[in-house]
Amino acid sequence: MKTIALIGSTGSIGRQVCSVVRRHADKFKIKSIVANSSAELFLAQVKEFMPEYAALADEKVGKEIAAQIPSGVKFSYGEKAAEEAIAYGDVAFVAATGFAGLKYSLKAVELKKDIALANKETLVCGGELMMKNVQEAGIDLMPVDSEHSALWQALNFRADAPFRRLIITASGGPFYGYTDAQLKNVTPMSALKHPTWQMGAKITIDSATLLNKGFEVIEARWLYDAPLEKIHTVVQPESIIHSMVEFDDGCVMAQMSYPTMELPIQLALTYPDRFDCGLKPLDFETLGAIRFLPLERKCFPCYDLALTALELGDNYPCALNGAGEIAVHTFLEGKIPFLAIADVMRFALEKTERMKTDSYETLRATDARARALAREWIGDLSRKV
Repeated sequence: MKTIALIGSTGSIGRQVCSVVRRHADKFKIKSIVANSSAELFLAQVKEFMPEYAALADEKVGKEIAAQIPSGVKFSYGEKAAEEAIAYGDVAFVAATGFAGLKYSLKAVELKKDIALANKETLVCGGELMMKNVQEAGIDLMPVDSEHSALWQALNFRADAPFRRLIITASGGPFYGYTDAQLKNVTPMSALKHPTWQMGAKITIDSATLLNKGFEVIEARWLYDAPLEKIHTVVQPESIIHSMVEFDDGCVMAQMSYPTMELPIQLALTYPDRFDCGLKPLDFETLGAIRFLPLERKCFPCYDLALTALELGDNYPCALNGAGEIAVHTFLEGKIPFLAIADVMRFALEKTERMKTDSYETLRATDARARALAREWIGDLSRKV
């Protein structure tokens, strides 16, 4: 039986990890569990899975619910307490969202725990540091993003396998083909209506701006040691082909399924074995057309900014992410328009000072500075209005 330290249990990915554990209770056990502040769902999960250790990162909420934790479960709260959960289990499943997920990933490497990685920011912000440490620790890092799981599968679970091109697919989000005039009228409610995937709010907005696809290019650069010129993106609106690998002989291997995150989540825990994950088989006779459309860099400002940050290197992707987190949350609050998300990130990127990414402290300083720059731009806008 494989035991799991589940970090980020109440988010979209964390809830689906719980679903996988329920489906295969004979194969998996949640040994420790961490959430940020969603007390009600967190308590329900603790009572259902009865881990050895449970923690809430939010100290205030943690104090409020401490008396409700079942006996037999060690409970603590605060950021340090949340990091302690990594010490439990065979594999750390890092499903925490945002820059905060990086410290959990680095802690798992320090403890030489295999990692199922569902936190994009780990590699977007700290890819160089993270992959260096992973290699030195000799641990396995299993990608959970549907696109990177697809690449991993096509490469026969080998991050070092040779290839000609990595071809990352995108759904295009809800606004592919929109004009700037149409995008000016985008509301948070309309941006949260993704055509093919059910995800958390932040990643759904990032999918609508195509920032998410830029982040996946950055992840691919570090996961597969791939230069930008060997990473290609294409829009696949039906979300049936989750990514492809082209090899030197011209062969292209694709991973296909109906859209679901439970397949890559489960595979990260079971590979190289495969078990039923409740996924409906593809009905090829009624599937209809599978289209491929261009993803033109200059047509999608947030996607372009992500590639620019990758080209700049060092701490620029980290800065872009920090500014993006502030911009998206401010948009969701209705305080800036949709098109301003890119403006906020562009401003922060232009004001960022280059720093090497050889320590978590450097990355944390970059993240904090980028968030301050984003708030500065947003504050200036509100004063103008």
